[in-house]
Amino acid sequence: MIELDNLGMGYSLEQTQLKVLDGINLSVAYGETVAIVGSSGSGKTTLLIMLAGLEQPQSGEIKLDGITLNPLDADALADLRRDRLGIIFQSFHLVQSLTALANVALPLEIAGKPNARDLAREMLDKVGLAQRQNHYPTQLSGGEQQRVAIARALVHKPKLVLADEPTGNLDTATGATIIDLLFELNADVGSTLVLVTHDDEVARRCQRVLHLHHCLLFLSPLFFCTLYSLSAFLFFSSFSPYFSLSSSFSFFFFFFSLFLFSFFFFSF
Repeated sequence: MIELDNLGMGYSLEQTQLKVLDGINLSVAYGETVAIVGSSGSGKTTLLIMLAGLEQPQSGEIKLDGITLNPLDADALADLRRDRLGIIFQSFHLVQSLTALANVALPLEIAGKPNARDLAREMLDKVGLAQRQNHYPTQLSGGEQQRVAIARALVHKPKLVLADEPTGNLDTATGATIIDLLFELNADVGSTLVLVTHDDEVARRCQRVLHLHHCLLFLSPLFFCTLYSLSAFLFFSSFSPYFSLSSSFSFFFFFFSLFLFSFFFFSF
């Protein structure tokens, strides 16, 4: 469903270039759920924005559902988002002048679906807001607004759902309910889900957790640190007789280097 090839992105700040993403390679299968975690400013939202075709990368290539995004113009990207993507924002981004029903029906009406309102009512019923369909966003709580946003993102059964901190503006109890709802409905629709979150519990519910750190994407920080420690061990073992699989010095060196790499990874 998703193929990223050597993706890079940065921004110009006065006379310097701020690198946000560098050499990102990623493959996500159809129906897979993937969490992207990392510290604030690590590039999580930037990556999601590029997956949505809202911003072009400086280098590399993005493929969604077999379609290369890079050469597409604004109209073609809008069509792709309409037909294949569902996007859930932290700040809901509901149209304030439309009711809950009209907000959910909006992507269907833009696509010209004749039964848009009926499908929207069904989805609102699934998120428990059948009785609130004629209310405006200002008349809904934060949790209810996010339910509407989830219903809007999934009503057209997209192949890919992108969720950017969907519980970031909600209290713990409401956030847990929203996440349960998101995973349940996403399983019903069968979409691929890419979820940006700071919540480790939410991330663990996904089939795969990826970490963004210093512009790079890793399967696991511990895996990264272990790999570097093993590389250091193999490098030095080719020069010194002290490095052998049976020596206590080798074990000490390996775990000490693992500690050092882990310390620097989590500190910066």
